[in-house]
Amino acid sequence: MTRSISPRLLGWGTAAGLLAFAFLVGAPWTPADYAFAAILLAVAGGAIEVGAWASAGLAFRGGTVIAVVAAFLLVWINLAVGFFGSEDNDVNAIFGLVLLVAIGGTLLARLRAAGVARAMAAAAATQLLVGLAGLAAGWAAPGMTGIRQTLGGTAFFCLLWLASAALFARAARQSAQSRTASPSI
Repeated sequence: MTRSISPRLLGWGTAAGLLAFAFLVGAPWTPADYAFAAILLAVAGGAIEVGAWASAGLAFRGGTVIAVVAAFLLVWINLAVGFFGSEDNDVNAIFGLVLLVAIGGTLLARLRAAGVARAMAAAAATQLLVGLAGLAAGWAAPGMTGIRQTLGGTAFFCLLWLASAALFARAARQSAQSRTASPSI
């Protein structure tokens, strides 16, 4: 008899393991930093749980995981080192617009795959606009290093949002195909 590990147990165990790892390696965090990291991981895990509840399809679940990872990393990177300059640069708060578009669009779509796909594509477009606007406004760190970091980070996050959008679009197509393939009674 073989037993498989529950994906839920694996996910929540990984989140707990990340916190434990940071503690064990002596991350220079305050107790408030650990509390914030725990809250951020709990919100991310909860969002993945909602995505798993909303659909049993792998494309929908994959899109959810990628979107949550993108949102998590966007918050984490901005708070840890900052996207524009350092983490102390208040202009980094502009990336909240990307999260607002992603989360707001998902809620407006009521977790329907086609709508969420559009929300993730809009998040990618917002990410691109914010990154380019930041470069144009001179918010990036000075020199070519700042330009490369801003362009590289913008491209990385755009790819994450677009990968999520593609998976949600696939989930929408699969859902539409299954509805048309099922006979009506």
